[in-house]
Amino acid sequence: MPSNAFHIVDVFATAKYAGNQLAVFEDADTLTDDQMAALAKEMNYSETTFVEGGSPEDGFDVRIFTPGGEIPFAGHPTLGTAAVLREHFDAGDEVTLNLGVGPIPVEVRTEDGDEAYWMTQNEPEFGEILDHEMIAEVLSLDVSNLDTDWPVQVVSTGLPAVMIPLHDRDALGRCEVDPAAYRTFLDEVGVDNLFPFCPDPRDDANDIAARMFAPGHGVPEDPATGSANGNFAGYLARHRYFGDSEIEVTVEQGYEMGRPSHLFLEASDDGDEVTIRVGGAVEFVAEGSLV
Repeated sequence: MPSNAFHIVDVFATAKYAGNQLAVFEDADTLTDDQMAALAKEMNYSETTFVEGGSPEDGFDVRIFTPGGEIPFAGHPTLGTAAVLREHFDAGDEVTLNLGVGPIPVEVRTEDGDEAYWMTQNEPEFGEILDHEMIAEVLSLDVSNLDTDWPVQVVSTGLPAVMIPLHDRDALGRCEVDPAAYRTFLDEVGVDNLFPFCPDPRDDANDIAARMFAPGHGVPEDPATGSANGNFAGYLARHRYFGDSEIEVTVEQGYEMGRPSHLFLEASDDGDEVTIRVGGAVEFVAEGSLV
């Protein structure tokens, strides 16, 4: 195994040791696919990224692995990798990652001295609208816990997730994936990621509380999910959840796991095209190398 350097960061973190952990490996062109998969399992974070090369002018070639295998896109790995490239590779305040879904641009915004990394995600695809009763069974809830005024829908900006509207945080806290119902759901729908949410945050400064479950990817629960929140931003704008086709909201996630996370969402829907941006803070935690 080559002696690749790696960095550990917390993404969408409210402070260090919060948010979603990420390992970023340098010089990944020296690693085989099997070695990358093994390292992702060894790190055992929801995702690990591998920078294979690139430049600020042409973008950086990056691959993303969960413990279950490679995926084409994920949000917190995009922002965390961009932060590592900016701090350690002089990539600048605007950096493009060449991912499995194509180039994803990331920019740094500074407000009141605080930096946040923002990515522009691909335009969402609004997929199948699902049965409320079926998804309630998957999450071990009663259908009365779901807000049936809003659809349960598959949305994707590169990695699909199921948007699941709940009434309140009590229901959100009681979500638990039923293994048998989940396997049946996967066979029928083919989407691993479940994103229940409610308009009942802990902090009045936030707008939404959410969780994300992806056991099919080897991630029982994820503390902060940029891809699913990008899908969610599109969902909010398309369905006028807040009464408008343009949204600026803050989502809290990860509190049930002891990893509090804040994700900033922007989206606009002109009836034809939906534009989505997702932002958050990145904390640097550790550096090391393979032995």
